[in-house]
Amino acid sequence: MTTILIIEDDAVLRDNTAELLELSNYNVITAPNGKVGVDMARKQLPDIIICDIMMPELDGYETLKTLSLNETTKYIPFIFLSAKTEHKDIRKGMDLGADDYITKPFSEDELISAIESRLAKAAILKDYRQKEQNSIAKSDTEEIKSLNDLKNYFDDYGTVFTVEKDTIIYREGDHSNYIYLLSKGSVKCHIIDEQGKELITALYKEDDLFGFSSFINNNLPYKETATAIDDVEMLGISAMKFNEILNENHKVTMELIQLLSDDLATMKNQLLEMAYGSVNRKTAATIIKFAEKINRKPEDAIKISRSDLASVAGIATETLIRALTSFKKQGLIKIDGRNIKVLDISKLKHIA
Repeated sequence: MTTILIIEDDAVLRDNTAELLELSNYNVITAPNGKVGVDMARKQLPDIIICDIMMPELDGYETLKTLSLNETTKYIPFIFLSAKTEHKDIRKGMDLGADDYITKPFSEDELISAIESRLAKAAILKDYRQKEQNSIAKSDTEEIKSLNDLKNYFDDYGTVFTVEKDTIIYREGDHSNYIYLLSKGSVKCHIIDEQGKELITALYKEDDLFGFSSFINNNLPYKETATAIDDVEMLGISAMKFNEILNENHKVTMELIQLLSDDLATMKNQLLEMAYGSVNRKTAATIIKFAEKINRKPEDAIKISRSDLASVAGIATETLIRALTSFKKQGLIKIDGRNIKVLDISKLKHIA
């Protein structure tokens, strides 16, 4: 069923228009001003928007401007519904990108006709855009011959996501919508065991791919939770598109399998260290691991919580703090709040 968003501050007109459209078998949602309307449009993605001009909070012109700048809402047909009948007002609305302009008072036939024609136009334009995108995507994916080409595809066509430090990117059990390429910052993936203890399963730095759930089934949920260790910028493409690329480029698939195999081997070594390594060896190895994952230069300071270090090392936080204190006294590291700077990486590697 077609969903129509009505943005109108006049409650009586808003309710009457909504009732009229519902009787014509439309699903109608309403907002009392532009600010609420923008939020509803982004969340519910209606098929068409009917909006007043003179409103509190955010007027109709600003509402249209805001929605036009958003990738997910800029193609939604937009009709102004206003008592402003001067030519300059109509011209301004159309220049901003409105699809139509209906003046109050209006008839039911006039409104329904405008909605149907704009929906038809939007459907035709959507088909054109889809064909063009498919054509571009096909030609571009044919050029992907290596893992580096795949990352370049993320750079060219991926959706940009910015995430603040300590923010969860996705949770264990969420639907796996995207595969990500990390362009700035670092990310940890982790699970919670039966005792409620966090276990870090992977660390990702700039230029790493993450977010894999399955190369066969797009509907499988994420197996772990991903959290930003610091402010993060990443590029994402849909899991469906990612699988299409792999199906068309078997060499890239093999490179990716090798990458995941290396990650799996690293994880097995981590589990062995957790099971058999001494506290100092585990701590040293974990510091080095974080330094190599987060920093361009391993000797640079890393910003990481003691609990995250302990989680990867597989030891209690209190035990890890004692080991860090020992390393500090030996001159191997320098501690300043959350910052840990490696002063003697060769000795630290010798311990690990």
